[in-house]
Amino acid sequence: MLLQARVVVVAIGRLAHELHAAAEGAVLGAYRFDEYRSERGDAPVERVDLVSPADGNAKEHRATLKAATAIAEAVTTARDFVNTPPNDLYPASFADRAAALGKAAGLDVEILDEKALRKGGFGGVLGVGMGSTRPPRLVRMSYKGPKARTKVALVGKGITFDTGGISIKPAAHMEEMTSDMSGAAAIVASVVLAAKLRYPLEITATVPMAENMPSGAAYRPGDVLTMYGGKTVEVLNTDAEGRLILADAIVRAGEDEPDYLIETATLTGAQVISLGRRTPGIMGSEDFRDRVAAIARATGEGGWPMPLPEELRRDLDSKLADLANVTGHRWGGMLAAGLFLREFRTVPWAHLDIGGTGYFRKTTPFAARGATGVTHATLVELAMAGAKA
Repeated sequence: MLLQARVVVVAIGRLAHELHAAAEGAVLGAYRFDEYRSERGDAPVERVDLVSPADGNAKEHRATLKAATAIAEAVTTARDFVNTPPNDLYPASFADRAAALGKAAGLDVEILDEKALRKGGFGGVLGVGMGSTRPPRLVRMSYKGPKARTKVALVGKGITFDTGGISIKPAAHMEEMTSDMSGAAAIVASVVLAAKLRYPLEITATVPMAENMPSGAAYRPGDVLTMYGGKTVEVLNTDAEGRLILADAIVRAGEDEPDYLIETATLTGAQVISLGRRTPGIMGSEDFRDRVAAIARATGEGGWPMPLPEELRRDLDSKLADLANVTGHRWGGMLAAGLFLREFRTVPWAHLDIGGTGYFRKTTPFAARGATGVTHATLVELAMAGAKA
C-alpha cells in the first residue's frame, strides 16, 4: 500500500543557493492544475520543512526563501494561465486577469481594446483577431524599481487559441493550441515578479492578445496588413499569425527606447524539428543573443543561439507589400520567423522561440504534462544580473 506523506522534511546545507533550489523545487514539484476537476483530491503534501545547520545565516535564508517562493509562484502563475482552457481564457479575460495581477503588485497597466487598437494602427493584432467573435487586446504593464538604471522591454505572444485561421491546422493535437500564449504568460508573470521583489530595473511589458479563428470575417491569404509603425505585410499563410501580432508589439515597445528588448513566443513548429522539445531557439542581436542563450542553459531551461541568414531574408520579399509573412517554402522556418521579426526591432534584441518547449504532451522530469512556464527562469536571471545589451 502506497502511503501519502503529509509533511516532508528536507535537510539542506548552509549555502543560499541550496535553500533556493530546495524551496523552488518543492513548490514546482507540488504543482497541479485541478481547477476543472469535480473531485480535486488531496494535495501532494501538506507542508515541506527545510532544515539547515544551526549556524546558518537566518536573515539571508529568510530573504532567499522569500525570493525562491516568489519565483516558483510566478512560474505556477504562468502555468495556470496556459493550462486554463480557451473558453475561459480569451483575449479580454486574459487581459483582465493580467491587469488584476499587475495592479495588485503596484504596476501601471494599460489595456487597449479593439477600438483603441484600430485608432492606434495596430494592423497586425487587429488582422489576426478579425476572425474571432472575441476581439483582440494589447496590454502594457510598467514597473520602475529603486535606483533603476537599465530599461528593459519585454514582449510575449498571446494567441489564446490558434486554429491556424483560414490556413487551418490539422485536427490532431489542435487542443494543445490553448498553449499558444505561453510567451505572454511568462512575460506577465515576470514583470509582476519584478515588482514583488523590487528589481532595480525599469521594465515595460507589451503583450498582444488575439484568437486566430476561421470565419467570414477572418483575414485571408493574399491580404495586405498595415502594421503599427507603417510597414506593410502580405499574408501568405494565416497560420503564421504570431509574428504579425509580435511585430506590432515590438515596434510599440521600441518607442520607449529601452536598453534591450526580449521577446518570447511559441512561434514555429520548425523549432521542434530543429531543436526538439527541450531546447528553445534564440535569435537576435548576436552578442546579446549569445548572453541570453548562455543564461537560458545555466537556468536549466535550455536554449541555443541560431543564425539569421541573409539569403532567407530575400525569400520574405513580397510582390505587393514591404515583406511577406512567410517565405513560401519549408526550409529554415524558425530562422525566417526571426528574420521577419528583425525587420521591426529598433534596439538590441533577443527572440526566444519556445514552439515545442512551452507545453509537454506527457509528464517529464522537467515538468508535469501541460504548461511548463519555460523562459520565466531565464527572464528572472537576466533581471537579477541587471543584464545590459
